[in-house]
Amino acid sequence: MKQIENNFAVSGFVGKDAEIRQFANASVARFSLAVSRQEKNGEETKRVSAFINVEAWRNNTSTDSLTQITKGVLLTVEGYFKPEE
Repeated sequence: MKQIENNFAVSGFVGKDAEIRQFANASVARFSLAVSRQEKNGEETKRVSAFINVEAWRNNTSTDSLTQITKGVLLTVEGYFKPEE
């Protein structure tokens, strides 16, 4: 049986500056990523957009990259899906 991996990569524009929180050993940046695609319906083409909520975790020795997550920046996010209850 083939094992299915839970991972993804998506590119889009940061919706607003990241909200950064620091903890004892790690920091987290929470932000939205705007993604879009074109839909064609007959002769009409329109762009459909959606926002994805993202959490980016770093240990406290490498948090400089989190401050670069600002509104309008084109960003590619690679990660995995974590279901919320």
